[in-house]
Amino acid sequence: MVGTSARLLRLLALLQSRGFWSGAELAERLEVTERTVRRDVERLRSLGYPVNSSVGVAGGYQLGAGASLPPLHLDDEEALAVAVALRTAAVGNVVGVEQAALRAMAKLEAVLPKRLRRRIAALHESVAPMYVETPRVRPEVLSALAAACRNHRQAAFRYADGRGRVSERATQPHGVVHTGWRWYLAAFDEGRDDWRTFRLDRIEGEVSLGGRFTPRVIPGGDAAAYVSSSVSSRTHRYRGRVLIHAPVERVRGRMSALAGELRRVDAQRCRLEFGASELSTIAIYVVALGEEFEVEDPPELRRELDELAARIRRSVESN
Repeated sequence: MVGTSARLLRLLALLQSRGFWSGAELAERLEVTERTVRRDVERLRSLGYPVNSSVGVAGGYQLGAGASLPPLHLDDEEALAVAVALRTAAVGNVVGVEQAALRAMAKLEAVLPKRLRRRIAALHESVAPMYVETPRVRPEVLSALAAACRNHRQAAFRYADGRGRVSERATQPHGVVHTGWRWYLAAFDEGRDDWRTFRLDRIEGEVSLGGRFTPRVIPGGDAAAYVSSSVSSRTHRYRGRVLIHAPVERVRGRMSALAGELRRVDAQRCRLEFGASELSTIAIYVVALGEEFEVEDPPELRRELDELAARIRRSVESN
């Protein structure tokens, strides 16, 4: 027979693992009666855990939000993931969270079992990160928009475009995407009656959450695909196409999602459609993929590649 304290911890872990449980499901998992589940729920409430309940055929239990953060029950892999994420956040591109991340990391590592402390220490000792300065995002903006996406709530904010022009935007947020360089929001813009991509570092002031909305189908299938397509297809000085003689799966693993749209031609070829402000940037990028390719458009890219090849030859011959 499992003791009451151990059973409460198991119940808490179940409630934290997903949004809703019926009484029968919890009773089956804990191998007790539904009456015992009800008593254990009351014990959790007396300890400060806000467990919400509903009655009827569709009734059950879910862990709610309280006035303060209750202790969390994490398994080994979850604790390891949180520790790594906190270390990354301490030197990341979300402004203002560095000290909070360090404090949280110290608290977590103080209570970790020795086996996990050894794994985390080995990971930190083996990885030597090289950080690049990136646009900074305010944590309150990030958390507000993430909550809006999760709960399907409208979000209004002041937004500055690439030319610094500020406008009020009313949106239906569908996904927050991090490219490794910038944070983006994929949302339906109610004022424009169309989909838009917003850079989070260009949002000014507070994000105001409104009523709920019915989620729409995101162009491209998901938020990441839409952001990739939207950012790579924006107005550029040059537009072009390159036919790459390699399977799309191999090329996709080597390129940034923001470099352009990569599409399969056949089993051994794919096509990269790109936009760029400078052709030299695209020339270096395509060569760096390490695959045979043909320039379809524009002709200026061929001249840029000839000049790049000539510079490389001169450099090699001079040594």
